[in-house]
Amino acid sequence: MNLALWIVAGLLCAVMLFGGLTKLIVPKEKLAAAPAGGWTGDRSAAFVKTLGALEVLAAIGIVVPRAVDVAPVMVPVTAVCWVLLMVGAMATHLRRNERTAVVANVVYLAMAVFIAAGRF
Repeated sequence: MNLALWIVAGLLCAVMLFGGLTKLIVPKEKLAAAPAGGWTGDRSAAFVKTLGALEVLAAIGIVVPRAVDVAPVMVPVTAVCWVLLMVGAMATHLRRNERTAVVANVVYLAMAVFIAAGRF
């Protein structure tokens, strides 16, 4: 079970890191033109960058505390926060009729629930 938790945490970490760095580095206009990225046109550039920074922090929080055995309770706390973020993301994509993005969000939400349940 521990190995499965590490694998899922690693995959989710990669998703968080990629998404967060993309939001931090890529200009908002280019993000808005990407598939399922239209929501960025409705938000300020500062909001998108802040969301990207939070995703990068989540990537750190989903693996590092357990890996270095310092405050390992932060892993399931981070996973719960990610669940809440995915609920918001699903609501946003549903309002915009972006069904493919909703499916991806459900998968990421399920991964985070698995980590939270396994690590608490």
